[in-house]
Amino acid sequence: MKILVTGGAGFIASHLVDELARKGHTIIVVDSLIEGHLSNIQSVIDSSVCKFIQADIRDKTFMLEKLSPVELVYHFAADPDVRNSVPNPMSSYDHNMNGTITVLEYMRKHNIKRMVFASSGGTVYGEVETQPIYENVPFSPISPYGASKAAAEMYLSAYAHAYQMKIASVRFANIFGERSLHGVGWDFYHHLRENPRELTILGDGTQQKSYLHVSDTINAVLLVADNLLKQTRAYEYFNVGSESWYSVDEIAAIFEKEMGLDNVTHHYTGGSKGWVGDVARMLLSIEKLEKLGYKPQVPYPEGVHRYVSWMEQLGK
Repeated sequence: MKILVTGGAGFIASHLVDELARKGHTIIVVDSLIEGHLSNIQSVIDSSVCKFIQADIRDKTFMLEKLSPVELVYHFAADPDVRNSVPNPMSSYDHNMNGTITVLEYMRKHNIKRMVFASSGGTVYGEVETQPIYENVPFSPISPYGASKAAAEMYLSAYAHAYQMKIASVRFANIFGERSLHGVGWDFYHHLRENPRELTILGDGTQQKSYLHVSDTINAVLLVADNLLKQTRAYEYFNVGSESWYSVDEIAAIFEKEMGLDNVTHHYTGGSKGWVGDVARMLLSIEKLEKLGYKPQVPYPEGVHRYVSWMEQLGK
């Protein structure tokens, strides 16, 4: 197929581009490179199966007049910074809402019928008392980022029904792994490399969330995409995560063990959350996705091993 991947030079989407190339598809990547890195997909570009266009999905002239039609869209382009969305809420709104609607208008103009959308698990649901969280839990975001993803999903539903599209959202847990340049694992590794004796932990260390290695994430995304042809409803949504969750203290211990460190002193900033807008507890139910044949393959400690090995090779 001819496939468009927005944000395809970013962390998660670049792994998707790799897999789509391996499967023999022709790929167009549109990425502004505000967050993405061309090096993530350079080898695929060099192989001539991927055309890269540096452009912003908010640019209506480009999206509606210059971008050629495709058969399937993976919409991953976004402002991904949850924490920064609190002091800068308009950035999340502009990228995640205006950008998404422009992509939908591109699809409507060219009669493109299928899309997979990269949404967010913890941030759209907000603070939920009962864990795990099922897909039918009402949205109650506590950050502007979460609100922008939730609102985007509403437009996806509207366009899918109004214009006979088949769209599915994948609501991610905390995704980590090679090519990720932010998040708790990235921070812990670099802080510990700078000072192997002490580590500052945001909050009180008891925040507990589910984490998923990027390789399992891509497997889930492809399952959802394959299911679009059989999808009975115009708009669907799936949690993408694992069956386990870890506290921040447990994550610190796993990284310290992987880095060969003992007796690290922890300092806590205090409070039940890491920052304003942080969801302190999040475990996504993956029962719905499992019905498509999904099963995570990479245990969290193994994922940390792969991630740390990559960061060591990266030398950053």
